[in-house]
Amino acid sequence: MILLFFTFVLAIFLGVELINKVPSQLHTPLMSGSNAISGITIVGALLAAGSIQGHDWLAAGLGFTAVVMATINVVGGYWVTHRMLSMFKSKDQRK
Repeated sequence: MILLFFTFVLAIFLGVELINKVPSQLHTPLMSGSNAISGITIVGALLAAGSIQGHDWLAAGLGFTAVVMATINVVGGYWVTHRMLSMFKSKDQRK
């Protein structure tokens, strides 16, 4: 449990440092990469939710919540990326 908490805190620290050090021109490709990682999270949540044995409603609820939250993250991330990329198009290409 302590190792998982350490990994979580380390991921938060690295995420904040990475976002602060990356130039703004590279935020969109970075977001696209993080969306792909969130897709992996969906696969992991589906595998975890599918491996539940018996009537463990807490585990089923947590698995369902993980799938829903990861899906919202992926869809929202791609929507924001698409919107940001459309800002770089000229006005003629937007029509």
